[in-house]
Amino acid sequence: MTATEPRKIVSLSVIIPAYNEARRIPPYLQSAIAYLNGRGLSFEILVVDDGSTDETAALIGRMATQNPGLRLLRLPHNSGKGAAVRAGMQAAQGKLQLFADADGATPIQELERLEVAMNNGADLAIGSRTLASRDRHYRVQARLHRTVLGNLFNRIVRLLGIRDINDTQCGFKLFRQSVAQDLFSVGRIDGYGFDLELLYIAQQRGYRIAEVPINWTDQPGSKVRVLRDGLAMVREMLAVRRNNARGLYAARQRFPVSG
Repeated sequence: MTATEPRKIVSLSVIIPAYNEARRIPPYLQSAIAYLNGRGLSFEILVVDDGSTDETAALIGRMATQNPGLRLLRLPHNSGKGAAVRAGMQAAQGKLQLFADADGATPIQELERLEVAMNNGADLAIGSRTLASRDRHYRVQARLHRTVLGNLFNRIVRLLGIRDINDTQCGFKLFRQSVAQDLFSVGRIDGYGFDLELLYIAQQRGYRIAEVPINWTDQPGSKVRVLRDGLAMVREMLAVRRNNARGLYAARQRFPVSG
């Protein structure tokens, strides 16, 4: 870009954290690129390689040479999903910013459901498997033990301070750019509990959160160990409460509620 060339306006950024995802991520990327091209959106897809030891980075690099909207960001070592998403969000340029899981459990087409919520005034819209499971018009395929332990986890989370949200952990969340800048500028949790931190801060800030039912299918090869990681996320939620009490989530600058 030359000094006189205007900066391209990006309508949508899609941030995908990836750790050793060389096998699972290509189909999702191909689907996302085809879908977004078909909509005629100005978009960027940022894959954040979280210190992978497989061929993830090399594969994304090759795909990016054929797809101008695809970018690779590399973290020097494995830092955790929260750290990867935060790095991607802070590098993103889109007016709307979505983070999605690399396994493609949520079809990229579900973005349209979140966009409706944003058009209706939400500051962030989050996919919900729990709400979808109560409606016969949606399809949610999850293993029974994950559903049972997930429901227990959500009850604990509500007791610890996140109100009126049925599914905090779905990896499909859409933010207005200004809201993403605000929340991720103060985020500190690097592990899976980063979703809890974001939603806790968003509620403290008074942002309008829309929980939206989406189609979701459990994918083989998940790195999440429900019991182990669930306990870790409870500890991280307790850390979030301590951080808040210490004033660590104070806004670094004033951001508009929507934009």
